[in-house]
Amino acid sequence: MLSLNESTVGIAGLGLMGGAIAKALREKCNVSKERLFACDKDNKTLNSAFSDGLIGRGFNAEDAGKMLSLCDIVFLCLNPSSILIFLDQWKDSFKNGCLVTDIAGTKERIAKSAEELCRYRKNDNIDFIPGHPMAGAEKSGFNNCGLCNFDRKNYILTPLPFNKPENLDFLKNLITGMGFSRITQVTPAEHDQKIAFTSQLCHVIAAALIDCENDTEITRFGGGSFEDLTRIAMLNAPMWTELFIQNRAALLERINMFEKSLDEIKTFISNQEAAFLEEKLALIRDRRIAMSALK
Repeated sequence: MLSLNESTVGIAGLGLMGGAIAKALREKCNVSKERLFACDKDNKTLNSAFSDGLIGRGFNAEDAGKMLSLCDIVFLCLNPSSILIFLDQWKDSFKNGCLVTDIAGTKERIAKSAEELCRYRKNDNIDFIPGHPMAGAEKSGFNNCGLCNFDRKNYILTPLPFNKPENLDFLKNLITGMGFSRITQVTPAEHDQKIAFTSQLCHVIAAALIDCENDTEITRFGGGSFEDLTRIAMLNAPMWTELFIQNRAALLERINMFEKSLDEIKTFISNQEAAFLEEKLALIRDRRIAMSALK
């Protein structure tokens, strides 16, 4: 494995997260623009990133293979289904010995494809370590990548049994260098179970909350709680639709648990059972405080 200073890094997909990773690599990890490449289906995005001095070379979608052949490290910053298609299309183009990782919000299918790529290119020492940066912004697209802050955020890795220890250590150091403060290693299955609660259920709730109110001027009555709860309802609809459906078993289980809790609170309110309601809210408060202590 080369040192970062000697490595050429490629980013497939220069959207919100791809752009944010490129900025972090340039500004925090001191990757020179001459060693930072990107490919994207939108030539305007590539031209903008090049003109701004963020990347040294841009490749359109049809030329992704050319970029991959030059890169020692590759970040796949695409939706899960697009990553699967990308890997199938360009599996022969990755440079020998390269380290590959991704940012997808579901991991089981990605991990399976990662294993297939590593086995297919075993003689070339291709190493794919699946990952998921727990960062983002309510607005999507490359133009909003500056809103995506990595400082003190979580990063999840779901390593494969045969990933090289030295590559895993290298990737962890790179992630820390980009600003992330805590890296958690879990299996792909555990990732998808946990993320159904901490991310996907939250987006479902925010969307449902906005869906039940038609008054677009109700924000005049906001005092912070509404804004905090609904910011993520300004979501990337295609991406989140895909994430919800791909992880539907775990997400539906979490939705059922949420509905059960909501029904219990609703019953306490309906029956004016103040003592039970207060006890319930106190328990919830204490649990949230305990969660905060883990930060």
